[in-house]
Amino acid sequence: QVTLVESGGGLVQAGGSLRLSCAASGRAFSSYHMGWFRQAPGKEREFVAAIRYNGIGTYYAAAVKGRFTITRDLAAKNTVTLQLTSLKPEDTAVYYCAASGRLDATTREAEYDYWGQGTQVTVSS
Repeated sequence: QVTLVESGGGLVQAGGSLRLSCAASGRAFSSYHMGWFRQAPGKEREFVAAIRYNGIGTYYAAAVKGRFTITRDLAAKNTVTLQLTSLKPEDTAVYYCAASGRLDATTREAEYDYWGQGTQVTVSS
């Protein structure tokens, strides 16, 4: 069992930055691949970024590549971070952290086993 809690969301102006954190509990957390998804009002939840269990190998959606960075704290083994830079109004959404027990990191929502409650990111123009 893995429990995920996101934090770090808020209101920021376009061009600004935010740092989202996902705190995990559960003995097997270090063996899970981690991902971030987001859901904007009236839209389906979409993939943002993913990182392998060992921190080697990251994946990004085209819309955020070069602006967002996903990392995980291998020393502490219980935190995954998403650094958001050069934010745009279209990045406004609820951001969710998720854990996948599949063989490799994945962009597919259905392949994630555990989810956090989400944190709101609002980017004003």
